[in-house]
Amino acid sequence: MIDIRLLRHEPERVREAIILKQAGDPQLVDRILALDEERRRLQTEADRIRAELNTLSRQIGQLFQQGQHQQAEEFRTRTVQLKERLKALEARLEEIEPEQESLLLQIPNLPHPTVPIGHSPADNRVVYQWGEPRTPEGLQPHWEIAESLGIIDFARGAKVTGSGFPFYVGWGARLQRALIAFFLDEANQRGYVEMEPPLLVNAQSARGTGQLPDKEDLMYVVERDELFLIPTAEVPVTNYYRDELLDEEDLPIRLCAYSPCFRREAGSYGREVRGLNRLHQFDKVELVKIVHPETSYEELEGLRQDAERLLQLLGLPYRVLLMCTADLGFTPAKKYDLEVWSPGQGRWLEVSSVSNFEDFQARRMNLRFRPRDGSRPRFVHTLNGSGLALPRVVAALLEHYQHPDGRVRVPEALIPYLGAAWIPAS
Repeated sequence: MIDIRLLRHEPERVREAIILKQAGDPQLVDRILALDEERRRLQTEADRIRAELNTLSRQIGQLFQQGQHQQAEEFRTRTVQLKERLKALEARLEEIEPEQESLLLQIPNLPHPTVPIGHSPADNRVVYQWGEPRTPEGLQPHWEIAESLGIIDFARGAKVTGSGFPFYVGWGARLQRALIAFFLDEANQRGYVEMEPPLLVNAQSARGTGQLPDKEDLMYVVERDELFLIPTAEVPVTNYYRDELLDEEDLPIRLCAYSPCFRREAGSYGREVRGLNRLHQFDKVELVKIVHPETSYEELEGLRQDAERLLQLLGLPYRVLLMCTADLGFTPAKKYDLEVWSPGQGRWLEVSSVSNFEDFQARRMNLRFRPRDGSRPRFVHTLNGSGLALPRVVAALLEHYQHPDGRVRVPEALIPYLGAAWIPAS
């Protein structure tokens, strides 16, 4: 949520952000400002009436003591009229405040000045590339490799649950477990505190990190209990400190968590969803930072490097994209995507998004810190990044390390976790 004062003082900047992010109707700004003006006017009148009622209450008592009963009764009549007006004002204020908040929740975060202006994903900017991508000639896509190795069963997953819910079998399950442990251990070594979060959250938590009202169509809902299956561990982990006041000495806070993730991915189809490319349930290790506002962009670069390091240790060629305004998303102020090279498909696959939300999520969560100089509390800045999402990493590993004899070589960093140097052919 953005600061209402920003809307009052720089409405054009907010309208421009909505247009650049392609995130709704810029006229929302005018509707919010009209409500804000009405709310402040009514609040001023209500405060004036309360003050007048207090004055009248004292005067009525004095008039009765002085025997001026007629004037006292006139003041009493005035009091009744004021109370009726105050009741009407308070009723309207009770309507305005949730309406204004609901509209504010529909305003996206403003892009950071370093975010490139663009109109489509084609305008994202490649800022770094690592490793030498293998050419696709003669290489199998991961779904063919997985089938020949017998390590991922898409058909039986579709039978048991539906498309996008695969079974990992034998070496496939072991590979998943090995990657999760490897990612968590690396995060621990980089100073992240490990957590095991709930897989279900309430609406307030989903609203706090921006899944509601922006992404409700992508979430699985347990309607009976009014809970949501998490689309990422970002949601419970970032909400861990919701409605709390931290000390400045507590910052920065760095957290990591493994969780299954659940996403409806409505509207996905075709080549994009083949194999592990796009699943409804998948595993991911998430990195979360809660930091001082003055250091959040340094922390963003550090977070990006932490995610990149995992791909380097796995020996997987990748590139870093700086997302343009049109592909930035609703909540981030600045975002990088890490894309790993898929040689069996001859294309890049996203395995991590690394974002700085500045105080956008913190305002929704009412998460602040108390400065050490004793000044008034301030909102923290929140950041997160995948470290990493497993499906496309597995896809890239199978394709990049495939061998002509049907086996798949295991990256050296992963051998201690998997307990083998090769995934054997079946």
